Formats: sequence, structure tokens, C-alpha cells
Amino acid sequence: MLDNKLKQRLADGGIAHGCFYRYDDATLAEYVAMQGWDFLVFDAEHGALEPRHAEDLCRATEVRGVTPIVRVTTNQPHVILRYLDAGAHGVHVPWVNTPEDVRAVVRAVKYEPLGQRGLAGTRAADWGLTESLADYVERANRETLVVVHIETAAAVDHIAEYAATEGVDVLFIGPTDLSHSLGHTGNPGHPEVRAAMERVAEVVVPSDKTLGIFAGTPQFAAEWLERGARYFTNSVEGLLAHGMQSFLSAVRS
Repeated sequence: MLDNKLKQRLADGGIAHGCFYRYDDATLAEYVAMQGWDFLVFDAEHGALEPRHAEDLCRATEVRGVTPIVRVTTNQPHVILRYLDAGAHGVHVPWVNTPEDVRAVVRAVKYEPLGQRGLAGTRAADWGLTESLADYVERANRETLVVVHIETAAAVDHIAEYAATEGVDVLFIGPTDLSHSLGHTGNPGHPEVRAAMERVAEVVVPSDKTLGIFAGTPQFAAEWLERGARYFTNSVEGLLAHGMQSFLSAVRS
């Protein structure tokens, strides 16, 4: 397992930009990584990615100095285990709706004594060839990034407990899902949704956790940077659509 440059960047107070990627093509992932991202999030929740895909995707981004993260399908230990064993340097975990759910994430990601993750000589551990498993466990517990999604009204209600949970690094607002949970589907600009997001920021920013958010436009990212967010994501699809539509509009005008 390589040192987690993304986690160190955040610990140093820096800002990080990443991109969601849901395809199993490692060559394309490498190309995307070369555009200057700090990290890529390989999306198994809203994509068809299996751990075998994640292994090659992690290799493709590591070689370009970009941190590979996986958004797992669900908050279950056996699911989280397989993506981490494939070599992901951290996980996004969706639908974390109670304080016990948050503690379950940490237990699944971390080895003893911090958690209960199963141990084997996998790719994440360099198959036990470069360091002892004991040294690997210490390194993994220190380096693996834990990103918990805040995307429901229930999660917002418990945000203070989330921010107090040891082992969590980033509390990540999902504006689209949060708008749906609050009854304003597809309208993250609704006052009730914005109030919920601001409530999260008020708790997370002064804590020892990093505030993250999906920011589909530079303007939205700039706004939330001012509010204290330091971990931003976009998506390959959103950027492709913007670039292609801008090009076609220009050449057809």
C-alpha cells in the first residue's frame, strides 16, 4: 500500500479535487487521472464496477500519482473489504444514516485495534512481499481514507455525532440525494436543502473532520470553499457534457 497523498494533503489543511468515474476501462481512467486530479473515485454504487475492475483502475491511477478511492455499493463489511483489498486507498460509503452506521463504517475499514477488517496478504498489502502484515496493518490504519456520505435528513440530524466519531476523515454532502430525502427532488438550491447543507457545514468545519461536497460547477465549488469545504468532487459525465455542448454550440453558431 502506498502512502496516501490525499489524506496527507487534507491533514495539512489543503484543498483536494476529485472526479467520479464509473467505467471499467483502466486506460481511460489513466487518461482522466493525467488531467490533474488529486484523486479519482471509482463508482461501484452508481456503476457496474466489481473489485476485479477496481484493482486495475487503482493501478492505472497510482502510476500517475493520483489517489484511487472507491465508492462502495453499500455499508457492509464484506463489500468494503473486497474493494480495499483490491488496493483502494480509501472508500466513499453511501447511505450512512445513523451514528451506528458511521461506527460500522470505521469497523469495516480499519483493522484491529481500531476496527474488525479481515486480514490477508492481498494486493493492498503487496501480498506480504514488501513488509510484514503487522507493519501493513499499522500503515493501513493510518493511511486509509474514510469518507462518509451525508445525503439524508436523518444523517443531517445526527451530524454532531458523525463529526465526533474517531476514524472518519471526510463528511461528504451529496446535494442530489439530500434534496430527494427532503422532498425537493433534483433541487439542491431549495431553501430547505441549503439550510440542511449549511447546518452540516456549521458542525463539520470547526471539527477535526474535513467537509466534502459534490460540486458540479466552478461557481458552486467556490461558494463552498468559502463555507469551509476542502474536498470536492465532480463527474466524468458532467464534464463531458459541458465540454461537448460548449464545443458544438460554438461551432454551430
